[in-house]
Amino acid sequence: MSDFVKNYKKGFIASIPMMVGGMPFGLLFGSLVSANDLPIWVAIAMSSLVYAGSAQFVAIGMIALGAPVWVIILTTFFVNLRHLLYSADLVKFVKHLPIRLRLFLGFGLIDETYAAVRPMYQDKAFVLKGHQVYIGSFLSFYIMWNITTIVGVLAGELIPGMSEWGLEFAMVATFIGIISPYLKNVPYILAFVGAGFSSIVLIDLPNQLGLVVAALVGVTLGSVSEFLLKRPKNQNNKNDVADEMIELEKE
Repeated sequence: MSDFVKNYKKGFIASIPMMVGGMPFGLLFGSLVSANDLPIWVAIAMSSLVYAGSAQFVAIGMIALGAPVWVIILTTFFVNLRHLLYSADLVKFVKHLPIRLRLFLGFGLIDETYAAVRPMYQDKAFVLKGHQVYIGSFLSFYIMWNITTIVGVLAGELIPGMSEWGLEFAMVATFIGIISPYLKNVPYILAFVGAGFSSIVLIDLPNQLGLVVAALVGVTLGSVSEFLLKRPKNQNNKNDVADEMIELEKE
């Protein structure tokens, strides 16, 4: 068995728990497309070309509400803004790869793949083969997402009211599982609490703009608190270095 196949399998196995949580989410998305009387090609196109679960749900909901195109684009942009943070974190591990491969990896960057693969990069020896494990996770999720989308559309046509079964809870539970390991310091906790509280308070804003504002609140609170917490630390480090230099000069 080649190294690529072994690493692909490793990425697939690491992603299985979150794929199980994602299956009902894909079924729900397909059923919502059917419930809103949209053609099946819309569901297939969005899952195969957009491949961003939360953004797809937001877009479908806003299309059903008749929201302007610019509002849909702006909202989905902010909903997916977290992917910029993921890519900024991963770029140091993939900068040695060809640009075409990095673009391919960027298309496959979702919350679940990031959560499944990122911890493995703690091992320095993993970096050279890490993209192969990443591809294993990415393609596994991609195939699962598109299959469940199609099944959801077809099932939604055959089973009325499927979109009201509460299948979205499976993905909520998956996101909680992804987020909870990171809630170990103040910036993450503030971002989580700020975004969550804002989304509840602003739920009645038109065109789901509350999601945009909540995302901005979370990012702002997390970024500002992280900056403020690091500032004294960096200053102390500078003072420590200065003290060491003075001691050396004395010697």
